[in-house]
Amino acid sequence: MATVAARRLLQPRWVAGGRCRLLGTAAEASPGGEGARGGGGGSGDAIFVKKPAAAAAVMTRDETSVAMPTSFMTGSVVGKRFYRDATVRRADDGNGWTVMLDYRTLKSPAKRVLKLPSRALAMAIAAEWEYQESDGIRPFTMPLMKLACTALERVPLTRRKVIDNLMKKFHQDLVFCRSPADSELTIGVHQKQKEKIDPILEWVDTEFGFKPVVYTSFFGGKQDEGLAKAVETVLKKATDCELASIDAMAAAAHSLVIPLAIFRERLGIEEAIELIRLEEDHQVDRWGLVEGGHDVDIADLKVQMSSAVVFLGLSRGL
Repeated sequence: MATVAARRLLQPRWVAGGRCRLLGTAAEASPGGEGARGGGGGSGDAIFVKKPAAAAAVMTRDETSVAMPTSFMTGSVVGKRFYRDATVRRADDGNGWTVMLDYRTLKSPAKRVLKLPSRALAMAIAAEWEYQESDGIRPFTMPLMKLACTALERVPLTRRKVIDNLMKKFHQDLVFCRSPADSELTIGVHQKQKEKIDPILEWVDTEFGFKPVVYTSFFGGKQDEGLAKAVETVLKKATDCELASIDAMAAAAHSLVIPLAIFRERLGIEEAIELIRLEEDHQVDRWGLVEGGHDVDIADLKVQMSSAVVFLGLSRGL
């Protein structure tokens, strides 16, 4: 996956003045062949940019940085494009990769250097910055950047709370809920669930050693304590990037099992989306699609799931 992503990101890009360039490393973009260093921070809702002091003999991390405002995570426009090129470079300590906006190292809203685990992920996030228009930086078009900020800032501080919230909803998971078979309105959904979801339930049994309980009650059921503990163990062992991806997918899917199946490479994106939308797609097939409603929901789900899956894969260097 990383190889494909890197090839796409290295495609020629036409910029102002008709100049064609490649999205590569900071060293490749710098006239002197050496990437600039950056750091520093800011506050409020304005993008905080620190330029190097003219008299400084050596540029320090505090003198060449750009920090995003906290409003970046809300999806609002946060300001006009202030940089020419978005590139990547190896972190100063050699552990990970950073994104460079011209000579400035990109920082998160909490003013931490956005240190990423793989070059492929850094290049993908740099591509999100590269494709921002001059009239405004739009965070809602940068899902990988937002996931990276979540993995860097929120997950390490709230890991226990993230896992507890996921496990709290586990017993009411989408794949455990089965439509009744004794009604003409629900029999079609019931049959599709048996066809599409039963193989996933069998996978859960094989993967974790416990057979899931399927229920039809609106209030949900209770899964075996051993199954819950086995799932919780997987979450505890996940890296910050992996947990951020799983949490994002679970929020979009209303399911923890589906993200875990993706995490363990049992499901792909298209299969996962089909399972998530199984009941709603059945209703659309029967009653028709509402334009501006169902189609928007489908597009939003695809963005949320796809970006989380891509983030998961690139963070692993796949």
